Amino acid sequence: MPLRKKTRQVRVGNVRIGGDAPVALQTMTSGYTHEIDKCIAEINKLARAGADLVRVAVPDKKDTEALKEIIPASPVPIVADVHFHFQRALEAIEAGVHKIRLNPGNIQDRPKVEQVIAACKERGIPIRVGVNEGGIVERRDKDQRASEKAEMESDYRGTLIRLMLDKLAEYLRIFDDNDFHDVVISAKSIDPRLVIDMYTAISERYDYPLHLGVTHAGPPETGRIRSIAALGTLLANGIGDTIRISYAADPVHEVEDGKELLCSLGLRNRTEPELIACPTCGRIQVDLFKLVTDVRRKLTEIDVPIKVAVMGCVVNGPGECEGSDVAIFAGNGRGIIYVQGEQKQTVPEEQMLDALLEECREFADRVKRGEAELKGGAVEIVAP
Repeated sequence: MPLRKKTRQVRVGNVRIGGDAPVALQTMTSGYTHEIDKCIAEINKLARAGADLVRVAVPDKKDTEALKEIIPASPVPIVADVHFHFQRALEAIEAGVHKIRLNPGNIQDRPKVEQVIAACKERGIPIRVGVNEGGIVERRDKDQRASEKAEMESDYRGTLIRLMLDKLAEYLRIFDDNDFHDVVISAKSIDPRLVIDMYTAISERYDYPLHLGVTHAGPPETGRIRSIAALGTLLANGIGDTIRISYAADPVHEVEDGKELLCSLGLRNRTEPELIACPTCGRIQVDLFKLVTDVRRKLTEIDVPIKVAVMGCVVNGPGECEGSDVAIFAGNGRGIIYVQGEQKQTVPEEQMLDALLEECREFADRVKRGEAELKGGAVEIVAP
């Protein structure tokens, strides 16, 4: 995988984005910001799941007022999501927010934008400029729509990318004119292919850090696929400094998916066990689905990133589990447990779960004591 494209670096509270910093993982609360206790509880849940940053909506003044209590109680930096009312941005800045998100399609009045820039510049707060497909398409005037109709019909993605780049350049000029460069860029679409092309084009044109995401991705079943198709491609090509996987569900699952994506690409160190399992086939002689589910649930008790393999037969198991720390090959009413390639015990099917967990606990304790090294559970992240 190529090294990440070197970008400028901004600081969001104690989190760095861009430059040689690890790819930051973020999400957004789903509740009302003005419901302070609920908002803080959700932020804490998202932080425990692995979020480095959390964004909150501030559509009303009561939301920015709530930030005065939320920000000191938050374990991670808070980003204020501002739409339409620039005054909300100023109020959020006054409350001590760590980053502002602006949409050029919603706040186009230059003097208002410059007030936000001045306030952020004074306090060292970065601004994310978000250019979304929907905002660009809907806000073209009638003459533009008529002149571009044929072009859009023949090359929708190409034309849209040009329009989004033009709008982005127009908006960034305001920041350049005000000598403000603590900017993060996002350019989202529902179409993963457009997202890939758009961010690739932006990365060639600008050195600002990039916030990757797919907008309006849908329910988890399709949303996580859309998001990972785009974000995984970009990250694998060295593009992207912070990500949000988003879909219509509890945002804690967005964080879990984002964390797994970063770990899978070697862009984040694991802090908990990694579970791998074979696919189903006609050789399986055990209820593999139940076993995997039960093992996954039990592994939450362990806080060492060991790699655990669960295989439903003994045909391919040993070879496929070569890189695992603890593995079990199940079949014919029994399970054979290996620890880093060494056979440890054979147990009846009804004892497999408890025996496997005990071996995992014992091995994790040995790692903590420095008596064993992880074979495949942890990846050392090397800065570009």
